[in-house]
Amino acid sequence: MFGTVAKMRLKPGGETMLMAWSQALMGNIKGHVSSTVYRSTEDPLVMYLTVVFEDEASYRANAESPQQHRRWQQMQSVVDGEIEWSDGHVLMHGTPAASWVRPKS
Repeated sequence: MFGTVAKMRLKPGGETMLMAWSQALMGNIKGHVSSTVYRSTEDPLVMYLTVVFEDEASYRANAESPQQHRRWQQMQSVVDGEIEWSDGHVLMHGTPAASWVRPKS
């Protein structure tokens, strides 16, 4: 599995667009496994987004797609400053109700 963690500061009122954008990721995107959005306890305008894909190829295909480019253009209108992206291989993923998954290396 492969994914990204993004840290962003939203403009006031931007949370609605972030939620719509995140829900779009949960649609029919090939290889998408999960998305989670966190709000900072220190600053309610700072959000963290984690996205997991089945593999790096699926992640890159989505990142380079015209659909993702359109979603990105929408998101830029509500972000205050630059988004910090950290891509990487997922070492563990799961929930208590499901089995933890440790991807094969």
